[in-house]
Amino acid sequence: MQSSWAMMLSGPLRAFRHRKFLIYWLTGMSANFGWQIQLVGASWLMLSLGASAQMIALVQASVAMPVMLLSLPGGAVSDILGQRTVILWSQAFLVAVSSALAAGAHLGLLTPGLLLLCTFLIGCGRAVYYPGWQSMVLDLVPRREVPQAIGLNASNLNIARSFGPAIGGAIVSLAGVFVAFLANAFANLTVIAFVRGWPRKIAGSEVPIETLRGAVVAGARFFAFSPQLVRISLRACAFNIAAVAILALLPLVARDFLNGGPEVFGALLGAFGIGAVAGVLLLGRFRCMLALEPALAVSYTLFALGAICIALSRLLLLTVAGGVLCGICWTFVQVTLNAAVQVSSPRWVLSRTTAIYQSIIFGGNALGSLTWGTLAATPGLEFSLLSSAGLMIAAALGGRWFRVGEPGAALHDGVPHQIEPRPKLALDPFDGPIIATIHYRIREGDVPLFLQAMQKKRRLRLRDGASRWSLSRDIHEPDLWFERYRVTNWAEAQRLHWRRTAESVEINKLVLGLHRAEDKLEVHYTLAYPRSKETDTEREELPSPGI
Repeated sequence: MQSSWAMMLSGPLRAFRHRKFLIYWLTGMSANFGWQIQLVGASWLMLSLGASAQMIALVQASVAMPVMLLSLPGGAVSDILGQRTVILWSQAFLVAVSSALAAGAHLGLLTPGLLLLCTFLIGCGRAVYYPGWQSMVLDLVPRREVPQAIGLNASNLNIARSFGPAIGGAIVSLAGVFVAFLANAFANLTVIAFVRGWPRKIAGSEVPIETLRGAVVAGARFFAFSPQLVRISLRACAFNIAAVAILALLPLVARDFLNGGPEVFGALLGAFGIGAVAGVLLLGRFRCMLALEPALAVSYTLFALGAICIALSRLLLLTVAGGVLCGICWTFVQVTLNAAVQVSSPRWVLSRTTAIYQSIIFGGNALGSLTWGTLAATPGLEFSLLSSAGLMIAAALGGRWFRVGEPGAALHDGVPHQIEPRPKLALDPFDGPIIATIHYRIREGDVPLFLQAMQKKRRLRLRDGASRWSLSRDIHEPDLWFERYRVTNWAEAQRLHWRRTAESVEINKLVLGLHRAEDKLEVHYTLAYPRSKETDTEREELPSPGI
């Protein structure tokens, strides 16, 4: 089965024709190479320090936890201050921490706890900058090529994973972990060099800039009222909880199952990465053969088979084959779901929805790392890997209850030219709350269809920033209906109009088609008195109006 969305992944290299995107992509790969080399060094150093299996698995958890905690604030700050500022400061922080980690390794000052702390801080820096970094892709290619660029950008880490671990293993073996950590510091400098040339621009200039708290709340609200995004994230979280067992426990597989050193560990990670690159090349054809949900089920099942192979094998070639299969399926799932999230999000909230998605999947990574590391210690490594494979098979069956539909990119395109309310009353951006009331005249025969449409409209209103939505009917004039909703202040009322998407416009057209044409649609915006405590708290210097 072939869909228009599946076709978007069939030619991902098209975006490389644009020089700025190519430089952006190579810069991101440089940072990802440094990241992979650093992880290899941290994992092997933890093993060299005599840490337990649980402590080794915590290296992955210390990377995942910051993303789960800081991605959404990072995405919100990127929307408020602009990507350039956030990326520059976070990359400077990463260079400093990576350099300190390298110095500690060179001087022999690192302990397992200190190593975990530094890895956690590096994860914090990446968590803050990555949502803004991903959203930059929309400014680098034409609109018609954005889907291809999204799929290509999502596969960047997998390509670095193909060669980074092997290079990292060689560096650790030949020069020590000090050089591996230093390589990560230099890799982050390439991001600083690229972003310094990025224009100083703050998104959302048409309306007042959001506060950090307001931006975080708006992003979380949009995500919560988007069923497609919720389903995608649940499926991705389940996948990552099970799949991270392979990445978290590979050092133990190399040492305990294959009696190898850092070279074998790097080779296993390289096999996983090679499979991931092969997945990029095969994904377009694979998606043209299967619809999204069957493609996910097949990918989950094949990943489980690869995990079983790794768990039972004691031969390097067979373990490598299992790693390649897992890498292919990793790309199929991660790129497909990542692209689906971005295609399903309008531009104004893209950094935040991407950040929430990352928080959820990295939360799954953290939970999975802790779980499989504990099981690897007791009752054993083989049991832990087989248990993760069993969970992956169960996750494949989850599509029966949490089915992910083909995303429709056109429905989530922004519709910027909306007629905003033009009040005669002088309003400050923080004046509020604002209550909107819309009058509809609906014939009795159209009431069932009207109610169905208004339920969809309710979700979209709440998603875009409204609260306390209600629909009521006049008892004296049964054909008269009232839609009411509230926003925090006047600035939010303006933003509500700029957040509309093509999906909102379609629902509006349906509702207006049911409204009696001979009656003009009445829309009233009122300022509530007295002002709410929430509004007064946001701007205490404004006196509360009297009654």
